[in-house]
Amino acid sequence: MKDLKELNEELENYFRNTVIPQLFIDANFILRKFTPPAMKLFNLSNRDLGKHLDDISDNIRYPTFMENIKEVIESQEDFEKEIQTTDMNWYQMNILPYIVRKEGRSNGVIITFVDITDRIETLKAFEKLNRNFENIFYTVSHDLRGPVGNIESLIKLLEDVDDIKSEDSKEILDSLVESVTNLKQTISDLTDKSDVMDSKSPEKGLGKVHLQQIIHEVRLSLKDKISKSNAVIKTDFDIPDIKYVRRKIRSILYNLVSNAIKYATSEEIPTICIKTEKVNEFIVLTVQDNGIGIAEDKHDTVFDRYARISDEVEGTGVGLFIVKSMVEDSGGKIEVESALGKGSTFKVYIKE
Repeated sequence: MKDLKELNEELENYFRNTVIPQLFIDANFILRKFTPPAMKLFNLSNRDLGKHLDDISDNIRYPTFMENIKEVIESQEDFEKEIQTTDMNWYQMNILPYIVRKEGRSNGVIITFVDITDRIETLKAFEKLNRNFENIFYTVSHDLRGPVGNIESLIKLLEDVDDIKSEDSKEILDSLVESVTNLKQTISDLTDKSDVMDSKSPEKGLGKVHLQQIIHEVRLSLKDKISKSNAVIKTDFDIPDIKYVRRKIRSILYNLVSNAIKYATSEEIPTICIKTEKVNEFIVLTVQDNGIGIAEDKHDTVFDRYARISDEVEGTGVGLFIVKSMVEDSGGKIEVESALGKGSTFKVYIKE
């Protein structure tokens, strides 16, 4: 009896001093014991001892909790799972069978919860960093096609001009110089990693961006497509300047305007309306077109990588994926309103 008393005291000292939430559940799902940290995690009190788990309130966001306990009791095998609580913390949950050796059966389980919130947040930060770098490489290969195509077209026109000193030649050369300047700026923006190097400093890389200047650069990058399609771009900026990463807002507008021209109908001249407005805590940048539209069943997948609006139009299917990734990584969101034959409206919600 003395030995049992000493052992019981040692166990009680362990329960009082451990920092790990633990539950002791018998084979009938009755709570037999818990450590003090479990009181906070499960909102427990001593009145809960002897109760069935179904009768105990908890804040675990894990619907198959009871099923997994039953599985461990029946199989006598350990179970491990990462779970999240309603306060948004993450835990490594281990369910271990409490085996009665003499009888060779499980008489319940011991459940241990180890806080891994910091580890999960670190992994998320690395994942975001990887996505940002991936976006840079996708953007470089995707966005440079427009400026390079313009340069090639201008050079071909220049080769056909007889008098290099004529007004036409001077205009072409001026456009060529502007295109090259814009290309150099684009490359500089795309290779500037200052806004993605430190995931814990989201303000890095942010600055005041004049939207009309960005639209001018987008027009220049898409000059060849605009000229061939006779596209009309209209702007109405209630909010002319925003705080954003310059390369990101340029890429967002480039992709949305480029798509609006690319997916135009053969019956109408492409007309693209771009505007900004204040909606609650967001600045909403809207790009509306009169193109072929997007089928309703594709609204949820149109932002997926390699998703294509139409197989009849050339493209890689990464443009809208890039846009969505950039917008969400900056704390915003993007929505699409569209129907076949009625054009599309993309709304980019930018946090102030």
